Parts: sequence; C-alpha cells; structure tokens
Amino acid sequence: VMKLKAAAEVILRPLAYFFSWVLKCITALNENPAVHGFIVQLPLDSNKPINTEKITNAVAPEKDVDGLSSINAGKLSRGDLGDCFIPCTPKGCMELIRSALCLSPLMRKKIMFSRPYITTSALAEEVSKADILVVAAGKAEMVKGEWIKPGAVVIDCGINYIPDSTKASGKRVVGDVVYSTAKERAGYITPVPGGVGPMTVAMLMQSTVESAQRFLEKFQPGKWSIQYNQLTLKTPVPSDIEISRSYMPKPIGQLAKEIGLISEEVELYGQTKAKVLLSALKRLKDKPDGKYVVVTGITPTPLGEGKSTTTMGLAQALGAHLHQNVFACVRQPSQGPTFGIKGGAAGGGYSQVIPMEEFNLHLTGDIHAITAASNLVAAAIDARIFHELTQTDQALYTRLVPLINGIRQFSDIQIRRLQKLGIRKMEPTTLTEEEMHKFVRLDIDPTTITWQRVLDTNDRFLRSITIGQSPTEKGFSRTAQFDITVASEIMAVLALTDGLEDMRRRLGRMVVASSKTGEPVTTDDLGVTGALTVLMKDAIKPNLMQTLEGTPVFVHAGPFANIAHGNSSVLADKIALKLVGQEGFVVTEAGFGADIGMEKFFNIKCRYSGLQPHVVVLVATVRALKMHGGGPTVSAGVPLPKEYTEENLQLLANGCSNLSKQIQNARIFGIPVVVAVNVFKTDTEAELDLVAQMAKEAGAFNAVKCTHWAEGGKGALALAQAVQRASQAPSHFKFLYNVELPVMDKIRIIAQQIYGADDIELFPEAEQKIILYTKQGFGNLPICMAKTHLSLSHDPERKGVPKGFVLPIRDVRASVGAGFLYPLIGTMSTMPGLPTRPCFYDIDLDPVTEEVNGLF
Repeated sequence: VMKLKAAAEVILRPLAYFFSWVLKCITALNENPAVHGFIVQLPLDSNKPINTEKITNAVAPEKDVDGLSSINAGKLSRGDLGDCFIPCTPKGCMELIRSALCLSPLMRKKIMFSRPYITTSALAEEVSKADILVVAAGKAEMVKGEWIKPGAVVIDCGINYIPDSTKASGKRVVGDVVYSTAKERAGYITPVPGGVGPMTVAMLMQSTVESAQRFLEKFQPGKWSIQYNQLTLKTPVPSDIEISRSYMPKPIGQLAKEIGLISEEVELYGQTKAKVLLSALKRLKDKPDGKYVVVTGITPTPLGEGKSTTTMGLAQALGAHLHQNVFACVRQPSQGPTFGIKGGAAGGGYSQVIPMEEFNLHLTGDIHAITAASNLVAAAIDARIFHELTQTDQALYTRLVPLINGIRQFSDIQIRRLQKLGIRKMEPTTLTEEEMHKFVRLDIDPTTITWQRVLDTNDRFLRSITIGQSPTEKGFSRTAQFDITVASEIMAVLALTDGLEDMRRRLGRMVVASSKTGEPVTTDDLGVTGALTVLMKDAIKPNLMQTLEGTPVFVHAGPFANIAHGNSSVLADKIALKLVGQEGFVVTEAGFGADIGMEKFFNIKCRYSGLQPHVVVLVATVRALKMHGGGPTVSAGVPLPKEYTEENLQLLANGCSNLSKQIQNARIFGIPVVVAVNVFKTDTEAELDLVAQMAKEAGAFNAVKCTHWAEGGKGALALAQAVQRASQAPSHFKFLYNVELPVMDKIRIIAQQIYGADDIELFPEAEQKIILYTKQGFGNLPICMAKTHLSLSHDPERKGVPKGFVLPIRDVRASVGAGFLYPLIGTMSTMPGLPTRPCFYDIDLDPVTEEVNGLF
C-alpha cells in the first residue's frame, strides 16, 4: 500500500493484475515504452505454488527497479553498479548510512560488509563492537538495547508481529531490535514501523526515475533499435539460393520487437515468419504515417526487369545504410508461375527476401485459404441450382429453415436475405407462400454464372470443363472453367480490405451470377458469407519476413496484375506506415509495368485505402529498352542476342520512348518519379548515362544507376537518397478519372491516356455486360483492365509506344466485393498454362538435409 501511495505521489502509474495473468502482464509492461520500471510484489499470494524465480526473472532487467532478477544480481556481484539496479532495501540502508554519517561515495563502497555466521552466545559481544549495525534477522526484538555500542548507527530492517491487546487487530509491528532501549544508546536508529520501510519505497521511486533517465539517454524519438546484417559480397555473384542460405535470418520474434510490435500482436510461424495481428493497427491508429513509395517499371521483357529486387535493394539502402525506419511490402508468389516458367521470386542476388523457400512455397497458407473459400462458393452455387431444380418451395423451405429441438429459426444471414427482399418478418411460420417462394428461390440463370473454381497451378486443360456428369446430378451439367487462385475475387478482396468487418461485407456482396429476371445473386444470398470469413480469418493478417540485411518485409496477398489490381494488401501498407513513423518509408511494389500495376495502384488501391503516395520509382533496364527500340525477341531460357550484350546507343535511344511514356503515365497522377536503372554487367557507361539523360528529359525527378543485385543495399544508396529528396518535393496526387463517369468513358480514358490507344472497341458481349452492370447499380466502380503486360497495347508483340491501335474489349466482368469491373482485353486468359519444360523438372528435396533444390 505504501508503494502504491508513493507511486501515485510522484505521478507513476501503479497497475494491479490478477496473478493468473502475471507473466502475460509482465511481458506487456516489458514492451510498453511508457513504463520505465515496475515490481512484482512478493510474496506471491496464491493457493497454488508459483515459481517466484521465474516471475522475477521475467521482468526486463532494464525495468527491474526492485533489483531482484538474476541478471541485476549478477551485475551487482561483479560491481557493475552503473548498469544495474541495487535491491531497494540494501540501497535504502546505504542511503540512511550516508545521510547519517555524510560518507563519500568511496567510503560507502568500502562499507559494503558481511559477517560470518556466529553462535547466539557470541552475538551480543559481536554486536557491541559494531559502529554500524544493520539487523535483518527476522526475529522479533532479538537484539537487545544493552548490546548496542554507544553512538552506533542502527538500521533495523525487521518486520515482525507480536500480540498487543491494546490494538484493534490484537497485534503490533516491531523490528528485530528492542527499539525502546536501543534508542537510548544508539547515535542514529531507524524506528519500526517508519524507518527502513519508507526509505525502501523512496529508493524504489529513485530507481524508477533512474530507469527513465537511462531510457531517455538511449532513446531516439521515432527510431527503431534494429540490428542489420553485414553482407559479405562475392564476385562473381553466387546463385540466389546460395546467397539466401549463406545468411541466417534473425529470429522473427526479435525483428518484430525491433520494429515496435508487441508480443500479443505477433503469431510466430516458426523462426523465420510470423503473422501480425490487426490489433497493431488499432494500437497505432493515432501515430502519423511514414512516406509511401511505389515501385513500378517500364513495359518488361518476359525475363522481368527487377522490380522486386529493386524494392528489396531500396529498402535495404534506406534501412541498413541510411538508418531510416523502412518496410518493404510485396505480394506472395503464386505456385503456378513458381512451378511453371518463372520460378521463384523474392528479389535476387544480394537484395532478396529470406528464406527464399519459405517465401515461395506455402508461406503461412493464405493462398490455400483463398482456394478453399473460392471453391466453397462454387460448390454452393451448383448445389443451390441443383436443389432448386429438384425440390418444391415447401421442401426447400423445410430444409433451409429446419426444425431444431422443435423450433424453426432464421440464421443471421437468412434474416439479411429477408431484409433484402423487403420481408420484415422474424418468425419462420408467418411467411406467406409468395414470401416463401421469393426466399427459397435464387433462380440462378446458369448462363450468367461468373464465379469459377480455382487452383493455384498452371493447368491449361481446366480453362474449359464440363461439370455435373455424374448420374447423381440427374443430367444437370454445364460448361465451366477454372481460374488460377490469384485471379480469384477473394484474393482481390483480401488485398483491398481494411479489416475483418470490411472483409466480411466485401465477401458478402460478391456477385456470382444473375437470376433469370436479371437480379444480381450474391454470396450473401447463398448463405456462405460467414463460412468464407471463417476460412479467411487468419489470411487477413499480414506475413512478416525480412531481407538479407535484416530490414522488415510484409508479404501479403497476391492478386494477378494482368487480371486483378496486382498489388499487395492495403492492410500491410497501413500497418507498415504506422510502424515506420512520420520520418520512415514504406516501399510497396506494383505488378508489371506502370501501365498496369501502377495505374491500378493509384486508381483502385489508393482510392480504397485513402493513402497518397509520395514517390514513384520506375525500374528500367538497358536490355528491355533495346527490345522496345526494335531489338530481337527475348525469351526465357534462350541466350540473349548480341544486340543486348554489346553497346548499341541508337537501339537504346529508340527504346527510351517506352521509358518516356511510362514516366508520363506516372506524372499524370501528380507524383514525382525517380528512375532506377537496374544495371547488368553487359551494360556500358555510355548506355547507362544515355538512359539517365533521357529519363530526366522526359520529366523524371532523377535517374540513378543501381547495382543492388550485386551489392545489396549499398548498390541502391544513390536511389535511396534520390527517393528521400523526391519525397520532400511537392506532389499533387489525383485520380485519372471520376468513378461516377459511365463505364465506357472510364475504359476509354485508361486506353487513351495510359496505353495511347486511338479508341476502344466493345464486343457485343462486353457491351451487354456494361448495360447489365450499370442497371444492377455497379456502374460507378473503378476499372481494372485485364491485358497483356508485354506491351502498352493489347498485342504483346507491339513494343515501344504503339500508335494507331484500337483496344478490343471482348468481355467485362464484375468483382463487386473487391470493388471493381474488369474488362478483358484481347485474348487475356485467367488460367495460365505450363510450358514444354516447366520449372518443376529441376525441383527436388534433399532427404538428408531437407533442403529444397532447383526452385531458383
């Protein structure tokens, strides 16, 4: 009680907890930067045995103001008095001695004494010799007054209870010394109660203030206390997997602590990856956001131009070399390309996410959860059609609202359907036949079903299938198809949601088909929304990993950039922006070229997140620009023609038209552009200088050469410094179009202003879909163009900046839950196929080491 009162007087924050939660509470206090010292009051009061040592050692040494942990005791025994906390009782005793005798610090150290064990018979004689007597025997009034040397300093640490009929409690407190007689002989003596006790409490307060002072000496406002890995660079650069395996990642729990996450916000998945709970965003909601940087690129070759590598290199440069708080945010790779033609993707060289195997394979199972949820919806659609075709209204109603313990009740999702139908009844027995009919009949038109089954594998033979051929389906078969999982609307929902409640709403409003009267049928109508939310409850939490140099990375969501918006999750970006703080940076990557991923980042992701970017980093390579200038075809697995390995300034200058166009595309949105020229060993200085010059002439804020693949963060240092400067430059962010415009106008704006098309051409099916979606109330959604990434046009063979083309729109689909319409351009497929020689030919597991070989 005295300690609590004293703490209140000096405006500390006393906290009381149930002992059953004591370890959890100690952890929370350890991690709370606003708490500089706390104690565990001993003895622990419990009807069950409690390991006191475990409890006291759980207190962080730097906050252990009672000095009871083994670490502080060890430091004290070594004499590290400036780096530990002395237990408050002996500290209080020393302070009493100092104040009584005015001892110097040197003398105080010399007076730290102990006596060997002596017999009771010799005790009086020993006591009578002491100039300073400290008694802590734990026996009431054991030391008699006549034993005291005249003028001695007596410090009585005892707390004992003896009977006293004059007290209401029937007892009173006495020390280990007979105070009434000892005070007559001693020069100084502490009374009991009122002596050592208050001094101990005062020392506790002093230690707490000392702890706060130590914290402030080390504290840098807004700066993480983070350890970075030192890279040992090798020439020639080893393979990506060899580099990855040569560095031991920090324990992911340590990284989480370094960046300001607390234990209860982190779910560990082994030592190298973890999920971060959304409660972190709630805790940090009032903290200002950091700077927001999006990495995009020119129109790439089939080999890719290094956006992921640049993202990692830039993050490493900002963090490990410029000592800024920085987060990288990227998508989770799809198993389809990983086992198909592309192979693993985690950056590369000395700028990558580690461990690569974990990043590229199952990670924490998010894509599997999306596969399960998507296929549940597909199963629900066909099952509902089947049951409606084979049952009467009454039979359907009896099964949809079954008797349970003799009572029929609507579930919550069924009540929502009734409200949607305008039926305000809660009692199942009160529905009329007409209301019952409306309730049980979704009346799905099979020809309007837009929801497909999904699989995270490239399987061309699932692009068109016939389902329902078993005799048990009674002839109700139809043509359907599979999409790749990352093209699923649920993946897009995951990437665009801002929380569990929002995700549940989005999942519920996904439109899967239309009824025969043209009304949209949703997952809520199917009754499956709650189940989808349950399947996705863990997938919504961003995954925490790290770069080679130890900077944090969020890996979350993986929507295809050709088909969906091609960006990692809004939630990952939002949490990261809070964690880095106002002066920090979040580097997020947009898929494919600026005409696809970046345009969708601005017009879709930023529209829903409310976030405004500060800088666009546009990645370019000499190799790709030569291709755009008229160079030969570039194919994966085939050696590059000599045009790409020898200096050719004219070819390069011609190809810079694509770079200029993509700079223009970024500047349309009012954001400064920094061009990162990703250097290959065959590039010449003249070629690199030409690219930088032409980039600046096209309006880039800056253009810098980057060697992060070979040098890690050091090789992206100039890029990081350019990004820092650009983040301070004026920006005037704006969307490309107003969502209230007609669907056709929005498509035309993107086609003409971003792709450079003369106009658009709507196929009859696309035109009918636009009419239908507008009628259904979806005409004001943003547009997510599904087109090839290999050209600004719809034709992947047209390089550079194509002119004089009309963009063909063969179909339009609605992702109402995610919140966009996606026109299908040209022959864009939603299910990739495997090449003649897929990557899986090289992939195997070493049964001895359990290492994955051949993935990279």
